[in-house]
Amino acid sequence: MENQTPHISLLPSPGMGHLIPFIQLAKRLLHHHHISSTIIIPASGPPSNTQTTLLQSLPEPISHILLPPVLDLPKNIRTESQITLTVIRSLPSLRGTLDTLRQTTRLAALVVDPFCLSAFDVARELGVKPYLFFTAGAMTLSFCLLLPKLDKMVTCEYRDLTDPIELPGCVPVHGRDLLDPVQDRSNDAYKHIKANTERFAWAEGIILNSFLDLEEGAIRALEMEEPGKPPVYSIGPLVHTDSSYESDRPECLKWLDSQPDGSVLFISFGSGGTLSHAQINELALGLEMSGHKFLWVVRTPNEKSANAAYFSDQGQNDPLSFLPNGFLERTKGMGLVVPSWAPQIEVLSHGSTGGFLTHCGWNSILESTVHGVPLIAWPLYAEQKMNAAMLTEGVNVALRPKVNENGIVGREEIARVVKDLMEGDDGTKVRLRMQGLKHAGAQALSEDGSSSKSLSNLAFRLKNNRNI
Repeated sequence: MENQTPHISLLPSPGMGHLIPFIQLAKRLLHHHHISSTIIIPASGPPSNTQTTLLQSLPEPISHILLPPVLDLPKNIRTESQITLTVIRSLPSLRGTLDTLRQTTRLAALVVDPFCLSAFDVARELGVKPYLFFTAGAMTLSFCLLLPKLDKMVTCEYRDLTDPIELPGCVPVHGRDLLDPVQDRSNDAYKHIKANTERFAWAEGIILNSFLDLEEGAIRALEMEEPGKPPVYSIGPLVHTDSSYESDRPECLKWLDSQPDGSVLFISFGSGGTLSHAQINELALGLEMSGHKFLWVVRTPNEKSANAAYFSDQGQNDPLSFLPNGFLERTKGMGLVVPSWAPQIEVLSHGSTGGFLTHCGWNSILESTVHGVPLIAWPLYAEQKMNAAMLTEGVNVALRPKVNENGIVGREEIARVVKDLMEGDDGTKVRLRMQGLKHAGAQALSEDGSSSKSLSNLAFRLKNNRNI
């Protein structure tokens, strides 16, 4: 086995948002450094059609194993707790899978995402070197590294802090804008994330899907050596780039073909985001008032949760039935509304797309950066408010609408910010800045770029790992 190609096991948590960057990491390690991998997938149900299609398209040296689904999870728990419990209850299956891989491959490492750090116990037990692949940004990573200390220093809820939290190299962030799971310190979700962040120090290294020009201050700070902090490898932007539509293209792409260059605003809240019925109504009327062309992915509303579609598209109702009366007729030709899903990469890379109203999920941020599409930041859940602060106050590639006293973004505010992005001076500035980031991201991934060099350093360590 000593002469075999190095092999790594990759453990993303449930959900497409984490699977996609893990697949891109596996492909880059394979194509540039000849490191093969097995993607091990925990789940609480059968894989979605999209997930199945994605896994079946993997090149042969990248295999995948679906762990037995975890059943009978507690009802009415936060999404973050559901993900963490799914992983914890999958550990016995993971142990058997890793043990087999250890005997049949030259297994160099187990790479997990932030929800899967309980698997570090299994890696230690089997003598496999553990790595963390942090699938959000450098600002969020900085906060996670600080959290164990912050938990001891702060006695109140973080949202009640009067002063913003200063993270090295980052814009100041208010406690109310920190990631969702830390907003209620009595909730199990907070206990899970705190336990996970305490395990960060166990990692042999932390892999970060970001790049210097996007988060220079934060990444420079993270790369400084400190006792107890693993080395950080910034290897982004890794995004899904393969188009599946050489022929038989979806209607929305054909519609974009007929629109003027840079004229369409794309609206999508990612694979998990949902709005309330009242907010869908205001968004529809605001888009109509703006007078600008739009392509909008609409989901069935949810009154309780902003991430109700995280595991599956909730509800059997037609999402379009929740739009204001007459909206589709009045905006025919000006806009196109599609239910539940659109091919985001293909839309963002299309020449007719001139802006992106996004929930600020990290994959969506990187995809818009790669294609140079300026943003309207509309954060919903997880760490997205932190991302929105970085985009609007840090790198200045996004505009952000104001929320009213009822927690709703009103139609007039929506119309204002859409017009500002698509035709205003502020929109011109963020567009130019995003074009600069597009070129910087491509440079980072070039042969001599910062992210390629960082990946080479990681690959060198993986190839020289000798597990017990």
